[in-house]
Amino acid sequence: MKKIGFDTDKYLKEQSSYILELVDTVDKLYLEFGGKLIGDKHAKRVLPGFDEDAKMKLLATLKDQTEIIICVYAGDIENAKVRGDYGITYDRDVLRLIDEYRAYGIPVNSVLITRYQDQHNVKIFMSKLERNGIQVYTHRSIEGYPTNVETIMGEDGFARNDYIPTTKPIVMVTGPGAGSGKLATCLNQLYHEYARGRVANYAKFETFPVWNLPLKHPVNIAYEAATVDLKDVNMLDNYHYEAYGEVAVNYNRDMEMFPVIRRIIEKISGKESTYQSPTDMGVNRIKSGITDDDVVIEASRQEIIRRAFHVENDYKIGTADDETLRRIQVILEESDLKKEDRIPVKAARDYALKVQERLGAANLQAVMAIELPNGEIITGRTTPLMDASAAAIVNSIKALANIADEIDLLAPMILETIQTLKTDELNSKVPTLSANELLIALAISAVTNPTASVAYSKLGLLKEAQAHSTVIMNHENEQTLRMLGIDLTNDPVYPTDNLYYN
Repeated sequence: MKKIGFDTDKYLKEQSSYILELVDTVDKLYLEFGGKLIGDKHAKRVLPGFDEDAKMKLLATLKDQTEIIICVYAGDIENAKVRGDYGITYDRDVLRLIDEYRAYGIPVNSVLITRYQDQHNVKIFMSKLERNGIQVYTHRSIEGYPTNVETIMGEDGFARNDYIPTTKPIVMVTGPGAGSGKLATCLNQLYHEYARGRVANYAKFETFPVWNLPLKHPVNIAYEAATVDLKDVNMLDNYHYEAYGEVAVNYNRDMEMFPVIRRIIEKISGKESTYQSPTDMGVNRIKSGITDDDVVIEASRQEIIRRAFHVENDYKIGTADDETLRRIQVILEESDLKKEDRIPVKAARDYALKVQERLGAANLQAVMAIELPNGEIITGRTTPLMDASAAAIVNSIKALANIADEIDLLAPMILETIQTLKTDELNSKVPTLSANELLIALAISAVTNPTASVAYSKLGLLKEAQAHSTVIMNHENEQTLRMLGIDLTNDPVYPTDNLYYN
Protein backbone atom coordinates (compact mmCIF):
# COMPACT_ATOMS: atom_id res chain seq x y z
CA MET A 1 0.00 0.00 0.00
CA LYS A 2 1.43 3.34 -1.04
CA LYS A 3 2.04 5.75 1.82
CA ILE A 4 0.34 9.14 1.63
CA GLY A 5 2.09 12.31 2.73
CA PHE A 6 -0.03 15.10 1.23
CA ASP A 7 -3.61 16.38 1.65
CA THR A 8 -4.72 17.88 -1.67
CA ASP A 9 -8.05 19.19 -0.36
CA LYS A 10 -6.41 21.20 2.41
CA TYR A 11 -3.88 22.62 -0.02
CA LEU A 12 -6.52 23.64 -2.55
CA LYS A 13 -8.63 25.33 0.12
CA GLU A 14 -5.74 27.53 1.26
CA GLN A 15 -4.46 28.22 -2.25
CA SER A 16 -7.86 29.31 -3.59
CA SER A 17 -8.55 31.42 -0.49
CA TYR A 18 -5.35 33.40 -1.03
CA ILE A 19 -6.08 33.93 -4.73
CA LEU A 20 -9.52 35.33 -3.88
CA GLU A 21 -7.91 37.70 -1.37
CA LEU A 22 -5.70 39.08 -4.16
CA VAL A 23 -8.63 39.44 -6.57
CA ASP A 24 -10.61 41.49 -4.04
CA THR A 25 -8.01 44.28 -4.15
CA VAL A 26 -7.99 44.90 -7.93
CA ASP A 27 -10.14 45.03 -11.04
CA LYS A 28 -8.09 42.34 -12.72
CA LEU A 29 -5.56 39.72 -11.53
CA TYR A 30 -3.12 38.26 -14.05
CA LEU A 31 -2.01 34.92 -12.64
CA GLU A 32 1.06 33.35 -14.20
CA PHE A 33 1.14 29.59 -13.84
CA GLY A 34 4.57 28.07 -13.28
CA GLY A 35 4.89 24.35 -13.94
CA LYS A 36 2.24 22.09 -15.37
CA LEU A 37 -1.39 23.04 -14.92
CA ILE A 38 -2.66 19.58 -15.91
CA GLY A 39 -0.91 16.27 -15.33
CA ASP A 40 1.72 17.54 -12.88
CA LYS A 41 3.36 14.17 -12.41
CA HIS A 42 6.46 15.64 -10.78
CA ALA A 43 4.35 17.08 -7.97
CA LYS A 44 2.44 13.80 -7.71
CA ARG A 45 5.68 11.85 -7.33
CA VAL A 46 7.34 14.07 -4.71
CA LEU A 47 4.12 14.71 -2.76
CA PRO A 48 2.39 11.32 -2.45
CA GLY A 49 -1.31 12.09 -2.28
CA PHE A 50 -1.10 15.15 -4.55
CA ASP A 51 -3.70 15.17 -7.31
CA GLU A 52 -1.81 15.73 -10.56
CA ASP A 53 -4.75 17.79 -11.86
CA ALA A 54 -5.21 19.71 -8.58
CA LYS A 55 -4.41 23.12 -10.06
CA MET A 56 -6.89 22.64 -12.86
CA LYS A 57 -9.56 21.52 -10.41
CA LEU A 58 -8.89 24.60 -8.32
CA LEU A 59 -9.45 26.83 -11.33
CA ALA A 60 -12.59 24.90 -12.15
CA THR A 61 -14.03 26.03 -8.81
CA LEU A 62 -13.31 29.61 -9.93
CA LYS A 63 -14.36 29.13 -13.55
CA ASP A 64 -17.07 31.79 -13.41
CA GLN A 65 -14.34 34.33 -12.63
CA THR A 66 -11.52 32.90 -14.77
CA GLU A 67 -10.37 32.80 -18.38
CA ILE A 68 -7.14 31.56 -19.92
CA ILE A 69 -4.49 32.99 -22.24
CA ILE A 70 -2.10 30.36 -23.63
CA CYS A 71 1.35 31.66 -24.57
CA VAL A 72 3.77 29.83 -26.82
CA TYR A 73 7.14 31.02 -28.06
CA ALA A 74 7.25 31.23 -31.86
CA GLY A 75 10.73 29.71 -31.98
CA ASP A 76 9.52 26.57 -30.21
CA ILE A 77 6.86 26.07 -32.87
CA GLU A 78 9.20 26.78 -35.75
CA ASN A 79 11.83 24.37 -34.38
CA ALA A 80 9.27 21.68 -33.48
CA LYS A 81 10.31 21.60 -29.83
CA VAL A 82 9.03 18.47 -28.08
CA ARG A 83 7.47 18.31 -24.63
CA GLY A 84 9.37 15.43 -23.04
CA ASP A 85 6.70 14.02 -20.74
CA TYR A 86 4.10 13.66 -23.51
CA GLY A 87 6.43 13.25 -26.47
CA ILE A 88 4.53 15.82 -28.55
CA THR A 89 5.55 19.13 -30.10
CA TYR A 90 4.62 22.41 -28.44
CA ASP A 91 2.08 23.35 -31.11
CA ARG A 92 0.26 20.04 -30.59
CA ASP A 93 0.45 20.56 -26.85
CA VAL A 94 -1.33 23.89 -27.21
CA LEU A 95 -4.19 22.04 -28.93
CA ARG A 96 -4.20 19.44 -26.16
CA LEU A 97 -4.32 22.15 -23.50
CA ILE A 98 -7.25 23.90 -25.18
CA ASP A 99 -9.22 20.63 -25.18
CA GLU A 100 -8.34 19.99 -21.51
CA TYR A 101 -9.39 23.48 -20.40
CA ARG A 102 -12.64 23.26 -22.29
CA ALA A 103 -13.37 19.90 -20.65
CA TYR A 104 -13.17 21.64 -17.27
CA GLY A 105 -15.49 24.39 -18.47
CA ILE A 106 -12.84 27.13 -18.31
CA PRO A 107 -12.93 29.43 -21.34
CA VAL A 108 -9.77 29.91 -23.40
CA ASN A 109 -9.63 33.57 -24.33
CA SER A 110 -6.90 33.21 -26.94
CA VAL A 111 -3.50 31.88 -27.93
CA LEU A 112 -0.63 34.36 -27.93
CA ILE A 113 2.44 33.78 -30.11
CA THR A 114 5.37 35.43 -28.33
CA ARG A 115 8.53 36.81 -29.97
CA TYR A 116 6.89 36.37 -33.34
CA GLN A 117 9.04 36.89 -36.47
CA ASP A 118 6.70 35.85 -39.30
CA GLN A 119 8.02 32.28 -39.28
CA HIS A 120 6.50 29.98 -41.91
CA ASN A 121 5.49 27.10 -39.62
CA VAL A 122 4.10 29.53 -37.07
CA LYS A 123 1.83 31.09 -39.71
CA ILE A 124 0.49 27.65 -40.59
CA PHE A 125 -0.21 26.97 -36.90
CA MET A 126 -1.93 30.32 -36.47
CA SER A 127 -4.16 29.63 -39.49
CA LYS A 128 -5.12 26.26 -38.04
CA LEU A 129 -6.15 27.88 -34.76
CA GLU A 130 -8.11 30.66 -36.42
CA ARG A 131 -9.95 28.26 -38.72
CA ASN A 132 -11.04 26.37 -35.61
CA GLY A 133 -12.43 29.48 -33.98
CA ILE A 134 -9.50 30.26 -31.67
CA GLN A 135 -8.52 33.92 -31.35
CA VAL A 136 -4.79 34.41 -32.02
CA TYR A 137 -2.55 37.35 -31.07
CA THR A 138 1.14 38.00 -31.66
CA HIS A 139 3.80 39.88 -29.74
CA ARG A 140 7.13 40.97 -31.18
CA SER A 141 10.38 40.92 -29.25
CA ILE A 142 11.16 44.09 -27.29
CA GLU A 143 14.75 45.18 -27.60
CA GLY A 144 16.51 45.08 -24.25
CA TYR A 145 13.70 43.23 -22.46
CA PRO A 146 13.56 42.93 -19.48
CA THR A 147 16.33 45.26 -18.29
CA ASN A 148 15.80 48.26 -20.59
CA VAL A 149 12.79 49.67 -18.75
CA GLU A 150 12.68 52.92 -20.74
CA THR A 151 12.33 51.05 -24.04
CA ILE A 152 9.80 48.65 -22.54
CA MET A 153 7.64 51.55 -21.42
CA GLY A 154 8.08 53.46 -24.70
CA GLU A 155 6.46 53.30 -28.12
CA ASP A 156 8.62 50.32 -29.15
CA GLY A 157 7.74 48.39 -26.00
CA PHE A 158 4.44 47.24 -24.55
CA ALA A 159 2.57 49.95 -26.46
CA ARG A 160 3.46 48.27 -29.76
CA ASN A 161 2.27 44.82 -28.76
CA ASP A 162 -1.36 43.74 -28.82
CA TYR A 163 -3.65 44.20 -25.86
CA ILE A 164 -5.77 41.09 -25.37
CA PRO A 165 -9.31 42.06 -24.31
CA THR A 166 -10.53 40.03 -21.32
CA THR A 167 -13.82 39.95 -19.43
CA LYS A 168 -13.14 37.98 -16.21
CA PRO A 169 -11.46 39.22 -13.00
CA ILE A 170 -8.90 36.38 -13.03
CA VAL A 171 -6.84 35.85 -16.17
CA MET A 172 -4.68 32.78 -15.98
CA VAL A 173 -1.62 32.93 -18.24
CA THR A 174 -0.03 29.60 -19.05
CA GLY A 175 2.01 27.86 -21.74
CA PRO A 176 3.36 24.47 -22.80
CA GLY A 177 6.76 24.97 -21.17
CA ALA A 178 9.43 27.28 -19.82
CA GLY A 179 10.35 30.28 -21.96
CA SER A 180 6.85 30.64 -23.41
CA GLY A 181 6.68 34.33 -22.45
CA LYS A 182 4.12 34.16 -19.65
CA LEU A 183 5.66 36.90 -17.49
CA ALA A 184 6.07 39.32 -20.39
CA THR A 185 2.46 38.69 -21.36
CA CYS A 186 1.23 39.50 -17.85
CA LEU A 187 3.26 42.70 -17.72
CA ASN A 188 2.09 43.70 -21.21
CA GLN A 189 -1.52 43.26 -20.11
CA LEU A 190 -0.91 45.26 -16.93
CA TYR A 191 0.45 48.11 -19.05
CA HIS A 192 -2.65 48.20 -21.24
CA GLU A 193 -5.06 47.79 -18.31
CA TYR A 194 -3.63 50.84 -16.54
CA ALA A 195 -3.65 52.76 -19.83
CA ARG A 196 -7.39 52.08 -19.89
CA GLY A 197 -7.87 53.30 -16.34
CA ARG A 198 -8.22 49.90 -14.68
CA VAL A 199 -6.31 48.64 -11.62
CA ALA A 200 -4.60 45.31 -12.27
CA ASN A 201 -2.05 43.16 -10.51
CA TYR A 202 0.29 40.28 -11.21
CA ALA A 203 0.95 37.14 -9.19
CA LYS A 204 2.57 33.79 -9.86
CA PHE A 205 0.84 30.51 -9.03
CA GLU A 206 3.80 28.44 -7.87
CA THR A 207 4.38 24.87 -6.77
CA PHE A 208 8.18 24.63 -6.51
CA PRO A 209 10.46 25.52 -4.88
CA VAL A 210 8.41 25.58 -1.69
CA TRP A 211 9.30 28.91 -0.10
CA ASN A 212 8.67 27.89 3.53
CA LEU A 213 10.50 24.55 3.45
CA PRO A 214 14.26 24.47 4.16
CA LEU A 215 16.59 25.28 1.26
CA LYS A 216 18.01 21.74 1.27
CA HIS A 217 14.73 19.94 1.85
CA PRO A 218 14.54 17.03 -0.66
CA VAL A 219 11.34 18.51 -2.17
CA ASN A 220 13.29 21.62 -3.14
CA ILE A 221 16.33 19.62 -4.24
CA ALA A 222 14.06 17.49 -6.43
CA TYR A 223 12.87 20.71 -8.10
CA GLU A 224 16.49 21.60 -8.90
CA ALA A 225 16.96 18.12 -10.36
CA ALA A 226 13.81 18.50 -12.45
CA THR A 227 14.93 21.85 -13.90
CA VAL A 228 18.64 21.13 -14.17
CA ASP A 229 18.52 21.74 -17.92
CA LEU A 230 17.20 25.27 -17.24
CA LYS A 231 20.13 25.93 -14.87
CA ASP A 232 17.72 26.72 -12.02
CA VAL A 233 19.32 26.96 -8.59
CA ASN A 234 17.44 27.34 -5.31
CA MET A 235 18.59 30.13 -3.02
CA LEU A 236 17.48 32.09 0.01
CA ASP A 237 15.35 35.13 -0.76
CA ASN A 238 17.41 37.94 0.77
CA TYR A 239 14.77 40.52 -0.21
CA HIS A 240 12.20 38.67 1.85
CA TYR A 241 14.49 38.36 4.85
CA GLU A 242 15.40 42.05 4.76
CA ALA A 243 11.73 43.07 4.52
CA TYR A 244 10.23 40.67 7.05
CA GLY A 245 13.05 38.95 8.95
CA GLU A 246 11.67 35.64 7.64
CA VAL A 247 13.69 32.96 5.83
CA ALA A 248 12.21 32.06 2.44
CA VAL A 249 13.41 29.95 -0.49
CA ASN A 250 13.22 31.07 -4.09
CA TYR A 251 15.31 30.39 -7.18
CA ASN A 252 17.89 32.25 -9.22
CA ARG A 253 15.74 33.43 -12.13
CA ASP A 254 13.08 34.97 -9.90
CA MET A 255 15.74 36.52 -7.67
CA GLU A 256 17.56 38.04 -10.64
CA MET A 257 14.39 39.34 -12.24
CA PHE A 258 12.68 40.74 -9.13
CA PRO A 259 14.19 44.26 -9.06
CA VAL A 260 13.40 44.71 -12.74
CA ILE A 261 9.85 43.35 -12.46
CA ARG A 262 9.12 45.52 -9.44
CA ARG A 263 10.42 48.59 -11.27
CA ILE A 264 8.31 47.81 -14.35
CA ILE A 265 5.17 47.33 -12.22
CA GLU A 266 5.85 50.62 -10.44
CA LYS A 267 6.33 52.39 -13.77
CA ILE A 268 3.08 50.92 -15.08
CA SER A 269 0.99 51.66 -11.99
CA GLY A 270 2.63 54.97 -11.07
CA LYS A 271 2.93 53.94 -7.44
CA GLU A 272 5.20 51.95 -5.15
CA SER A 273 4.81 48.20 -5.46
CA THR A 274 3.32 46.27 -2.54
CA TYR A 275 5.73 43.43 -3.35
CA GLN A 276 8.88 43.51 -1.23
CA SER A 277 10.34 40.21 -2.43
CA PRO A 278 10.05 37.57 -5.17
CA THR A 279 8.36 35.34 -2.59
CA ASP A 280 5.66 38.01 -2.15
CA MET A 281 4.76 37.61 -5.81
CA GLY A 282 4.12 33.90 -5.47
CA VAL A 283 0.95 32.10 -4.45
CA ASN A 284 2.29 28.91 -2.88
CA ARG A 285 0.54 27.03 -0.08
CA ILE A 286 2.12 23.62 -0.75
CA LYS A 287 3.55 23.24 2.77
CA SER A 288 0.04 23.45 4.26
CA GLY A 289 -0.84 20.19 2.48
CA ILE A 290 2.13 18.12 3.72
CA THR A 291 0.84 15.65 6.32
CA ASP A 292 3.85 13.31 6.62
CA ASP A 293 7.23 14.87 6.01
CA ASP A 294 9.09 11.53 6.13
CA VAL A 295 6.97 10.13 3.30
CA VAL A 296 7.52 13.27 1.22
CA ILE A 297 11.27 13.20 1.87
CA GLU A 298 11.63 9.61 0.67
CA ALA A 299 9.47 10.25 -2.40
CA SER A 300 11.58 13.30 -3.28
CA ARG A 301 14.81 11.34 -2.92
CA GLN A 302 13.47 8.77 -5.37
CA GLU A 303 12.56 11.56 -7.79
CA ILE A 304 16.13 12.90 -7.65
CA ILE A 305 17.41 9.47 -8.73
CA ARG A 306 14.84 9.28 -11.53
CA ARG A 307 15.91 12.69 -12.78
CA ALA A 308 19.56 11.63 -12.76
CA PHE A 309 18.73 8.70 -15.03
CA HIS A 310 16.73 10.94 -17.36
CA VAL A 311 19.58 13.44 -17.71
CA GLU A 312 22.10 10.66 -18.44
CA ASN A 313 19.71 9.30 -21.05
CA ASP A 314 19.31 12.75 -22.63
CA TYR A 315 23.08 13.17 -22.65
CA LYS A 316 23.51 9.85 -24.43
CA ILE A 317 21.04 10.77 -27.18
CA GLY A 318 22.50 14.28 -27.49
CA THR A 319 19.81 16.54 -25.98
CA ALA A 320 21.66 17.40 -22.74
CA ASP A 321 25.04 19.12 -22.46
CA ASP A 322 28.11 18.46 -20.30
CA GLU A 323 27.17 21.12 -17.75
CA THR A 324 23.72 19.63 -17.22
CA LEU A 325 25.21 16.16 -16.74
CA ARG A 326 27.76 17.44 -14.22
CA ARG A 327 25.13 19.38 -12.31
CA ILE A 328 22.80 16.39 -11.86
CA GLN A 329 25.74 14.26 -10.73
CA VAL A 330 26.58 16.89 -8.10
CA ILE A 331 22.95 16.97 -6.93
CA LEU A 332 22.95 13.18 -6.60
CA GLU A 333 26.21 13.23 -4.63
CA GLU A 334 25.13 16.08 -2.35
CA SER A 335 21.90 14.23 -1.61
CA ASP A 336 23.94 11.15 -0.58
CA LEU A 337 22.11 9.03 -3.13
CA LYS A 338 23.15 6.21 -5.45
CA LYS A 339 21.24 5.02 -8.48
CA GLU A 340 20.94 1.60 -6.86
CA ASP A 341 18.80 3.23 -4.14
CA ARG A 342 16.03 2.95 -6.71
CA ILE A 343 14.82 -0.60 -6.06
CA PRO A 344 14.18 -1.93 -9.62
CA VAL A 345 17.63 -0.80 -10.81
CA LYS A 346 19.67 -3.52 -9.10
CA ALA A 347 17.01 -6.13 -9.88
CA ALA A 348 17.16 -5.34 -13.60
CA ARG A 349 20.94 -5.25 -13.75
CA ASP A 350 21.38 -8.48 -11.76
CA TYR A 351 18.91 -10.35 -13.96
CA ALA A 352 20.56 -9.00 -17.11
CA LEU A 353 23.92 -10.38 -15.95
CA LYS A 354 22.38 -13.78 -15.25
CA VAL A 355 20.82 -13.90 -18.70
CA GLN A 356 24.09 -12.79 -20.27
CA GLU A 357 26.00 -15.56 -18.51
CA ARG A 358 23.37 -18.19 -19.36
CA LEU A 359 23.34 -17.26 -23.04
CA GLY A 360 27.08 -16.68 -23.25
CA ALA A 361 26.35 -13.29 -24.80
CA ALA A 362 29.01 -10.62 -25.28
CA ASN A 363 26.80 -7.70 -24.24
CA LEU A 364 24.53 -7.02 -21.31
CA GLN A 365 21.01 -8.15 -22.16
CA ALA A 366 17.88 -6.03 -22.55
CA VAL A 367 15.96 -6.55 -19.32
CA MET A 368 13.22 -4.71 -17.46
CA ALA A 369 12.41 -5.00 -13.76
CA ILE A 370 9.11 -3.73 -12.39
CA GLU A 371 8.52 -3.03 -8.72
CA LEU A 372 4.79 -3.52 -8.25
CA PRO A 373 2.85 -1.27 -5.84
CA ASN A 374 2.76 -4.23 -3.40
CA GLY A 375 6.58 -4.32 -3.36
CA GLU A 376 7.01 -7.47 -5.45
CA ILE A 377 9.78 -7.38 -8.10
CA ILE A 378 9.00 -8.83 -11.54
CA THR A 379 11.46 -9.11 -14.43
CA GLY A 380 11.23 -9.67 -18.17
CA ARG A 381 13.78 -9.93 -20.96
CA THR A 382 13.83 -9.54 -24.72
CA THR A 383 13.18 -12.81 -26.56
CA PRO A 384 12.56 -13.62 -30.22
CA LEU A 385 8.83 -13.15 -29.52
CA MET A 386 8.64 -9.94 -27.48
CA ASP A 387 10.82 -7.16 -26.11
CA ALA A 388 11.70 -6.69 -22.45
CA SER A 389 8.93 -4.19 -21.71
CA ALA A 390 6.25 -6.48 -23.15
CA ALA A 391 7.67 -9.48 -21.27
CA ALA A 392 7.82 -7.57 -17.97
CA ILE A 393 4.21 -6.42 -18.33
CA VAL A 394 2.98 -9.95 -19.08
CA ASN A 395 4.91 -11.39 -16.15
CA SER A 396 3.61 -8.65 -13.84
CA ILE A 397 -0.08 -9.11 -14.60
CA LYS A 398 0.35 -12.89 -14.34
CA ALA A 399 1.84 -12.40 -10.87
CA LEU A 400 -0.98 -10.05 -9.87
CA ALA A 401 -3.55 -12.57 -11.12
CA ASN A 402 -1.75 -15.53 -9.46
CA ILE A 403 -1.31 -17.24 -12.82
CA ALA A 404 1.55 -19.75 -12.95
CA ASP A 405 4.57 -18.64 -14.94
CA GLU A 406 4.43 -21.66 -17.27
CA ILE A 407 0.91 -20.83 -18.47
CA ASP A 408 0.81 -18.87 -21.72
CA LEU A 409 -1.61 -15.94 -21.79
CA LEU A 410 -1.24 -15.77 -25.55
CA ALA A 411 -0.75 -18.74 -27.81
CA PRO A 412 2.69 -18.62 -29.51
CA MET A 413 0.87 -19.10 -32.81
CA ILE A 414 -0.96 -15.78 -32.32
CA LEU A 415 2.28 -13.95 -31.53
CA GLU A 416 4.03 -15.51 -34.52
CA THR A 417 1.15 -14.47 -36.79
CA ILE A 418 1.53 -10.86 -35.64
CA GLN A 419 5.27 -11.08 -36.24
CA THR A 420 4.67 -12.36 -39.76
CA LEU A 421 2.36 -9.41 -40.40
CA LYS A 422 5.02 -6.99 -39.18
CA THR A 423 7.88 -8.44 -41.21
CA ASP A 424 6.19 -9.72 -44.38
CA GLU A 425 3.36 -7.25 -44.92
CA LEU A 426 4.49 -4.13 -43.05
CA ASN A 427 8.18 -4.58 -43.94
CA SER A 428 9.40 -4.06 -40.37
CA LYS A 429 12.95 -5.12 -39.55
CA VAL A 430 12.02 -5.47 -35.85
CA PRO A 431 9.92 -8.65 -35.48
CA THR A 432 9.70 -8.68 -31.68
CA LEU A 433 6.41 -7.47 -30.25
CA SER A 434 6.42 -4.17 -28.42
CA ALA A 435 4.46 -3.51 -25.23
CA ASN A 436 1.66 -1.81 -27.18
CA GLU A 437 1.36 -4.67 -29.69
CA LEU A 438 1.34 -7.21 -26.87
CA LEU A 439 -1.45 -5.34 -25.04
CA ILE A 440 -3.61 -5.22 -28.18
CA ALA A 441 -3.16 -8.97 -28.67
CA LEU A 442 -3.99 -9.55 -25.00
CA ALA A 443 -7.15 -7.42 -25.21
CA ILE A 444 -8.37 -9.48 -28.17
CA SER A 445 -7.51 -12.80 -26.53
CA ALA A 446 -9.29 -11.76 -23.33
CA VAL A 447 -12.62 -11.93 -25.18
CA THR A 448 -12.41 -15.72 -25.62
CA ASN A 449 -9.68 -16.82 -23.18
CA PRO A 450 -10.75 -16.70 -19.49
CA THR A 451 -7.14 -16.80 -18.26
CA ALA A 452 -6.14 -13.91 -20.49
CA SER A 453 -9.26 -12.05 -19.30
CA VAL A 454 -8.25 -12.38 -15.65
CA ALA A 455 -4.73 -11.15 -16.40
CA TYR A 456 -6.05 -8.31 -18.54
CA SER A 457 -8.23 -7.12 -15.64
CA LYS A 458 -5.09 -6.56 -13.55
CA LEU A 459 -3.54 -3.94 -15.85
CA GLY A 460 -4.93 -1.12 -13.70
CA LEU A 461 -2.88 -2.40 -10.75
CA LEU A 462 0.32 -1.42 -12.59
CA LYS A 463 -0.42 2.24 -11.95
CA GLU A 464 2.40 3.88 -9.96
CA ALA A 465 4.63 0.81 -10.38
CA GLN A 466 8.34 1.57 -10.70
CA ALA A 467 10.33 0.15 -13.61
CA HIS A 468 13.92 0.13 -14.80
CA SER A 469 15.32 -1.01 -18.13
CA THR A 470 18.94 -1.94 -18.80
CA VAL A 471 18.70 -0.34 -22.24
CA ILE A 472 17.22 2.82 -23.74
CA MET A 473 13.55 2.30 -24.57
CA ASN A 474 12.05 3.30 -27.88
CA HIS A 475 9.48 6.08 -27.86
CA GLU A 476 6.50 3.78 -28.43
CA ASN A 477 7.31 1.64 -25.40
CA GLU A 478 7.97 4.71 -23.25
CA GLN A 479 4.55 6.09 -24.12
CA THR A 480 2.82 2.77 -23.46
CA LEU A 481 4.37 2.43 -20.01
CA ARG A 482 3.57 6.06 -19.25
CA MET A 483 -0.08 5.54 -20.19
CA LEU A 484 -0.20 2.53 -17.87
CA GLY A 485 1.01 4.84 -15.09
CA ILE A 486 4.40 3.15 -14.72
CA ASP A 487 7.37 5.37 -13.76
CA LEU A 488 10.30 4.32 -15.94
CA THR A 489 14.04 4.83 -15.85
CA ASN A 490 16.74 3.22 -17.96
CA ASP A 491 20.48 2.86 -18.22
CA PRO A 492 21.99 5.02 -20.99
CA VAL A 493 22.80 2.05 -23.23
CA TYR A 494 21.46 1.43 -26.72
CA PRO A 495 19.99 -2.04 -27.30
CA THR A 496 21.85 -2.50 -30.60
CA ASP A 497 24.54 -0.86 -32.73
CA ASN A 498 21.98 0.10 -35.41
CA LEU A 499 21.98 3.90 -35.69
CA TYR A 500 18.58 4.26 -37.33
CA TYR A 501 16.60 2.11 -34.92
CA ASN A 502 18.32 3.77 -31.97
